[in-house]
Amino acid sequence: MPSGQVAIVTGGGQGIGRGIALALAAAGADVAVFDVNEKAAAETVNEIHAIGKRGLAIKVDVTDLGHVEVATAEVRAELGRLDILVNNVGWTPNEPFLDSAPETWRKIVNVNYVGTLNCTRAALTAMIATRHGRIISIASDAARVGTPREAVYAGAKAAIIGFSKSLAAEVARHNITVNVVSPATVDTPLLRGMLRPDQIERREKANPMGRLGTPEDVAAAVVFFASRSAGYITGQVLSVNGGVVRVG
Repeated sequence: MPSGQVAIVTGGGQGIGRGIALALAAAGADVAVFDVNEKAAAETVNEIHAIGKRGLAIKVDVTDLGHVEVATAEVRAELGRLDILVNNVGWTPNEPFLDSAPETWRKIVNVNYVGTLNCTRAALTAMIATRHGRIISIASDAARVGTPREAVYAGAKAAIIGFSKSLAAEVARHNITVNVVSPATVDTPLLRGMLRPDQIERREKANPMGRLGTPEDVAAAVVFFASRSAGYITGQVLSVNGGVVRVG
C-alpha cells in the first residue's frame, strides 16, 4: 500500500477524482488535489484530513504547463516528495460529432490529453531524481471499443493509452511504472449532468452486474497500481466496468 507516500490527484474535487484521493489517503498516502474548482478541492482535502493524512488543495488548470509545474513544485515543498501521480481530470459533452464545434474538440483534447502530458512531464522530474514513481492515468472504455456521441473524447482517451504504453518503456529503468485504469460508465455528477435518466437506465440494464460503476470501484484499481504489489506491472490497461466491455 502507498503508506507514507505523496500523491497528486488531478480533478480530485469531485466524482472519480475525489474517490481516488480518499482511497489513497485511506491507504496511507498524503494527497495533493489539483482542480480548477478550488472549493471542491478544499472539500476533498478536509475529508483527507479527517482520515488523518496531510492534504493540499491547489487550483490548477492542467492545460497550462507552467501552472502545472508551479503547482507540482508546491506539492514537493509542502509535502516533501512526490511518489504517485493520478491523471484523472476529464471532460466531454455528449453530442454527435457532426453537431460538435472545433473549439469543443480542442477543449476535449486539451483537458483530457494535453493535461495528462503536462502533469506527467512535471511529475517525472521529481520521480526520476528519486528513482521511484507510479503514474496512473484514467482513460475510458470508450477509447477501447468506441462510444457514440463521444468520438473526440474516445480519441483523446485512446491517445492517453498509447502515450502511457510508450512512456512505460522509456521510464521503467528509473523504477517508474506507468499504467492506465479504463472505466466504463461511472455514476458521477458529471454523468448525471450529461445524460438523461432514461439514458442512464439503459446503461444500467446493459451492464452484466446491473449497475453503473462507482468512484470507489475505480479507486480500488488505482490503489492497486500505486502499491508495492504492482511494482513489476507497467504499460498495462485495466478495465473497471462490471463486464460490459470485454476486450483483451
